[in-house]
Amino acid sequence: MDRLRSHYSIEVNEEDYEKNIFLAGWIEDIRNIGSIAFIIIRDRMGTFQITVLKKNDPDIFEKLVTISRESVISVYGLCKRSDKARNGYEIIPKDIEILSIAKTPLPLGVVDKVESDLDTRLDNRFIDLRKKEIQAIFKIRNSIIQAVHEYLRSEKFVEVHTPNIIASSSEGGTDVFKLKYFEKEAFLAQSPQLYKQSLMATGLDRVYEIAWYFRAEEHNTSRHLNESTAVDVEMAFINSEEEVMKILEKLVYKMWEKAKENKIELEVLNKEIHLPSFPFKRITYDNAIDELNNENINIKWGEDLGSDEEKALGKIMKKEGHDFYFITKYPIEAKPFYTMYDNKYSRGFDLECNGVELASGSQRIHDVEMLEKRIKDCNLSLKGFDFYLKAFRYGIPPHGGFGFGIERFLMELLDIKNIRECILFPRDRTRLVP
Repeated sequence: MDRLRSHYSIEVNEEDYEKNIFLAGWIEDIRNIGSIAFIIIRDRMGTFQITVLKKNDPDIFEKLVTISRESVISVYGLCKRSDKARNGYEIIPKDIEILSIAKTPLPLGVVDKVESDLDTRLDNRFIDLRKKEIQAIFKIRNSIIQAVHEYLRSEKFVEVHTPNIIASSSEGGTDVFKLKYFEKEAFLAQSPQLYKQSLMATGLDRVYEIAWYFRAEEHNTSRHLNESTAVDVEMAFINSEEEVMKILEKLVYKMWEKAKENKIELEVLNKEIHLPSFPFKRITYDNAIDELNNENINIKWGEDLGSDEEKALGKIMKKEGHDFYFITKYPIEAKPFYTMYDNKYSRGFDLECNGVELASGSQRIHDVEMLEKRIKDCNLSLKGFDFYLKAFRYGIPPHGGFGFGIERFLMELLDIKNIRECILFPRDRTRLVP
């Protein structure tokens, strides 16, 4: 039969009872008790039950009880109210079409009680994503990205897209992926930093991008990826980094608030979301060092905080009632070359949540001579930044921005322990497929 329609994702309601409808999906379970069989089908809305009596339709009965789990079928039949079925209704099939037969055995169970290790799951991600709890993560991810667009556009930001293949390192340093670009050497962008700053010279005063980060760091932790996504924002005509921080904290709040609307997905994940206190606490680098020293954690002034120090500070902030907090006024040596500074202090900041860095930003240097000096002081080549510096020579206003990691935000939002759970197909030190 030619039954395959766009109705496979239909949401059945009481208006459909006692009517013939089309549905389609994956066979999740088959319960054959001899004279009657119950087949559970899964689609994007959840699951529904097909009920077939052997005596009424032996051909359909035989097809359904012999097909392998996770095969794909479409069904045309009568939708009937049923108090015993999980959704309050069942489908009495009049016709079925087998669309795709799944091989056996499955490389990974979908509803099986046996837990699989993360590597096995990621090796078979297409099946792993059939699990409702895994799908719930990405439905919530979709929701928070929707909040990004809604909030930033309400604040007059324009969405842009910048190159991922670039001629020089975005932020200096050696943690870049090199590639051959015809006769030239090129790099995968560590961030859209250079481009979004250049856009501040165009009259596009506020821009944002859902960006990809490529960083060739040889770590293998539960918090790092070599390819990740972020919300990147740049805004012009600012007086200080505080204006940037206000946009960031409101953005985070709106994303958290949007995630709270995903009641079904949160129930599947057994998670309860409480909105954070707003506005977020500010603590200077010097005060953070003092707090850590009081806990006998000694850091040399000028050094960036490592993961252990961040976790320790997170516990201190938690005791004071702060999950989210900004660390401000870092020493200039701890920040990238483009960060504005006053004497020995930068106008940079990090946004932390429970001891995990989620975002980093700053007011930027907009004076070209000051910027050139800073590039030299960081032992970087001016020649490699020709296109970037050109934008600063022909009129560019004071500006600032941030990069905000989406996967890390999801980790904190849903209390997920491994960042690889928060991206569809993770890339890390050892994983290049699927």
